Amino acid sequence: MSEAKVADKSGTSAREARIDKILQGAVDPHVHSGPSIAPRAVDHLDLVRQYSEAGFAAVLTKDHDYAGVATAQLITKHHPELKTKIFSGIVLNNVVGGMNPYAVEHTAAMGGKTVWMPTLAAENHLRWEKNSSWVHPASTSKMRPASAVPVLDANKKILDSVKEVLDVIAKNDMLLASGHLHVSETWVIFEEARRRGVKRLAFTHPEEIVGASLNDVKGIAAMGAFVEHSICMFLEGSKFKVATGEDLRHHIEAAGVDQTVICSDLGQVGVFSPLEGFRRGVALCMDLGYSDEDIHKMVATNAARMLGLEAA
Repeated sequence: MSEAKVADKSGTSAREARIDKILQGAVDPHVHSGPSIAPRAVDHLDLVRQYSEAGFAAVLTKDHDYAGVATAQLITKHHPELKTKIFSGIVLNNVVGGMNPYAVEHTAAMGGKTVWMPTLAAENHLRWEKNSSWVHPASTSKMRPASAVPVLDANKKILDSVKEVLDVIAKNDMLLASGHLHVSETWVIFEEARRRGVKRLAFTHPEEIVGASLNDVKGIAAMGAFVEHSICMFLEGSKFKVATGEDLRHHIEAAGVDQTVICSDLGQVGVFSPLEGFRRGVALCMDLGYSDEDIHKMVATNAARMLGLEAA
């Protein structure tokens, strides 16, 4: 082996070791493992096994149609050997009754951490989907098409049903995530949530679907919300790529490192695994010039703060 190849191999190994270290204690707060009506490449248990081997502290599973809290409890009980703690939450789409405070209360009582505003059933998502080439893999003959779950009335005022859900979130100190609402709706919901005592806010993937500007990112972060980026939307080789590394840099600079969270938003078929997505995401942040300390904040510390897991 030539000296050049030895040096290259050594450099690659050092880089991989650096990524390994950064990911110790990582938290993935948004991952689409299965089972699900949509095809998934990894199930909840195998995901936790993979993340445990990599040293992750926690993972929070998300399904567009059901709360994964019961599965999280089963895995926690029957697999105490796994280092990664598993949590879940609920998305307020049609299957759970839309803006359903009973479903949110049940999720909270079962240890759920996050409540997402509507995603596939958001009015904004349904408008966006008509003008995009995207078709959700769960759109099958097994389920009727999504119907809109509104959050504002015709006068742009928050519906009483949304206020009731916000009160449940506040009472249980859960994380409110914006889902696929338009950014204009997110501003209104987040401001009302703050007034009603919600302490934890996450602005979901401003880079896609929600129509956000960098000024929106800056302003929503300034109100105390975490800005959560789906790293699959920035990575070469991802079928979900819609933005560049430089775009990610601009988003991070707008919110600030301390308010930025990087999640995988992976688990689908036909793309690399959530763990590989994290490794590539860390590498991208390294290439963008961020320090190991700052990257660790964005893949670990900030998400733990966002979910209230610091002492968990």
